[in-house]
Amino acid sequence: MQNVWKWLWRGLALLLALIVLYQLWIFGHIWWWRDHNPSATAFMDEQLARLQEKDPEAELRHKWVPYNKISPNLKQALIAAEDARFLEHEGFDWEGIQLAWEKNLKKGRIVAGGSTISQQLAKNLFLSSRRTPWRKLEEAVITVMLENMMDKQRIFEIYLNVIEWGDGVFGAEAAARHYFKTSAAGLGPSQAAKLAAMVPNPRYFDTHRQDRKLLRKAAIIERRLSYADAP
Repeated sequence: MQNVWKWLWRGLALLLALIVLYQLWIFGHIWWWRDHNPSATAFMDEQLARLQEKDPEAELRHKWVPYNKISPNLKQALIAAEDARFLEHEGFDWEGIQLAWEKNLKKGRIVAGGSTISQQLAKNLFLSSRRTPWRKLEEAVITVMLENMMDKQRIFEIYLNVIEWGDGVFGAEAAARHYFKTSAAGLGPSQAAKLAAMVPNPRYFDTHRQDRKLLRKAAIIERRLSYADAP
């Protein structure tokens, strides 16, 4: 029995050491990305693998553009649609989380998220789309790291360049080219609002671009542009 406990403690110590090493690995990447651009994310790698199962030659559409080369309309649209308190909170919008919880409880199913831009970026950079018991906890830890190691503009710049906007389409530049044949810098208010409305379900909206819910949400976002403060 004594040997069993000894091996159990050794196993737990090894597990703890692996968890610490993983957190340090994440910490190192975030530190590097403060002034270096990520070439890919965990979510991009996952989607590329999915596409290449059907076509081994498949590639993602993605091109990094600096913050000042992205239309202010898109920045305002994403703030209005995804995280109106982005400049105020420290990674978590507790009021938004409570409202989402109440809305989901009322509907009896998940119809609202409550995740901030920082939380969404944490998930995209390091985590898979699979729902696991530990994912939300890990997402929270990464969010804290992002908020403490980067300023809001850098967080938002990376977010704008890596989020999914269609089947194999990632980042503002690729999305602008894919949907509107223009650059990220050239997006007008209605185009930006439509892109922002697509974020919760981009692959579906890629093939359902005239979906009534999408167009209605885009119109609401466009009306809110002037009230949204981007970094």
